[in-house]
Amino acid sequence: MKVIGIVGWKNSGKTRLMQGIIKYFSSKNLLVGTIKHAHCNFEIDREGTDSFLHRKAGADEVIISSSKRWAKIDERIKLNELSLENLIKKIERADIVLVEGFKKENHKKIEVIRENNLKNDPLFNSLKNVIAIVSDKKQNTNLPVFNFNDFEKIGEFILSLDF
Repeated sequence: MKVIGIVGWKNSGKTRLMQGIIKYFSSKNLLVGTIKHAHCNFEIDREGTDSFLHRKAGADEVIISSSKRWAKIDERIKLNELSLENLIKKIERADIVLVEGFKKENHKKIEVIRENNLKNDPLFNSLKNVIAIVSDKKQNTNLPVFNFNDFEKIGEFILSLDF
């Protein structure tokens, strides 16, 4: 299973890039898994649903299942956040896993840089595992640089990598 990260500062276009790459890989009949890092609390269940009520009543794990999809909610209040390595192990059937966020983890990453979002230094200056850039501006680097909407070239670059 190939694992590639998409990193960048807030509002740089990471999610939009992920969407384009996911659509490209799906069009190639590849099974795509994704992992998204979120900060602090987030909700995936709606207030008032039975599963939401189970969790609020104190269930530490809740599984919601139907004939179309299933989801598991694992309350981590008494536990540490899962490592990226452990999250990847939870993906059962994927040819490629795209990871959004997790800047400090050791997997290969593509950095997204927007000219109008240059509040901080590019991550490739400090992260050694950034292997390519997606940007709307020329970057001072020897790394491959791709345009934002070139999902096919970005996808083919990812598929050509050794993991």
